[in-house]
Amino acid sequence: MTKIAFLFPGQGSQKVGMGSDFYNEYSSVRELFDMAEETVKLNLSRLCFQGPMETLTETINLQPALTVVNLSVLEAIQQAGLKAHVTAGHSLGEYSALAAAQSITKADTFAMVMKRGELMHRESRRSKGAMHAIVGLEIEDVQAILPQAQEHGSVSIANHNMLQQIVITGSPSAVGAASEMAKSKGARAVPLKVSGAWHSELIRGAETDFQVYLQALPFSKPAIPVIHNVIADRIDDPDDIRKIMVQQLCSPVRWYDTMCRLLDEEIEVFVEVGPGKVLSGLLRKTIPRDYPARLYAVNDLKSVEVFLNDVL
Repeated sequence: MTKIAFLFPGQGSQKVGMGSDFYNEYSSVRELFDMAEETVKLNLSRLCFQGPMETLTETINLQPALTVVNLSVLEAIQQAGLKAHVTAGHSLGEYSALAAAQSITKADTFAMVMKRGELMHRESRRSKGAMHAIVGLEIEDVQAILPQAQEHGSVSIANHNMLQQIVITGSPSAVGAASEMAKSKGARAVPLKVSGAWHSELIRGAETDFQVYLQALPFSKPAIPVIHNVIADRIDDPDDIRKIMVQQLCSPVRWYDTMCRLLDEEIEVFVEVGPGKVLSGLLRKTIPRDYPARLYAVNDLKSVEVFLNDVL
């Protein structure tokens, strides 16, 4: 049996118009949007389909908007009877992965990401932050730069996306200093359009409130393994999953390690389920040339059709 992984994108994959073709095609997707809108009290269909991009990209709007589109694409795949053997999601996308694994209900998924967005937005207003992608250095080289840069303020690793693509996060002065040091070692530093220093100490104030919030919501043992960002490994115990999702707020996203874990498990088909092609792009540069993998970015009706025709 072919081993399939569903991978769900996070912030940065959004675009105006995302999910509209699924909404028009599937009554179950319209019901999903209705449920999400009722839960988070936002007009997500208008945000997703009409924008504007500036409003859509505000983290407080984007987290539920991107999540409902991820789960809409999943709905189209599942209607064909296709299931994954394992799943993972990049940062925000990990909530879609937990929903896909039936560890949390879809209604609770929307509630969680809305609360997460509210708390992250609150903390970003308290502490101005920045994030830069460092391209061309491995993680040990970036880690070696950070102590000196921390003389300028808080800076740490947010994402390890590929072998030589690491995102740093923290106060603008410290992130800028680290970027200059990275450039002196031959790397590129690319500022990211974000409204806060995600996965950093600067949003640590969100943790306690988020922990209290999650404590009141039920988690179940996943029906299929979820590889978590914080540890690049699976967790089965619902209480431990709840704890790791709180830790995820301020911990690095170990995406490169997660992909290596899936390669170790001999996954053959990798499916990016949601808008954009960010995750499949990272994978193409991570998977060894001699590894027998098929990659799909499923983000519209046509790509669903191509994917299903290939695997069913």
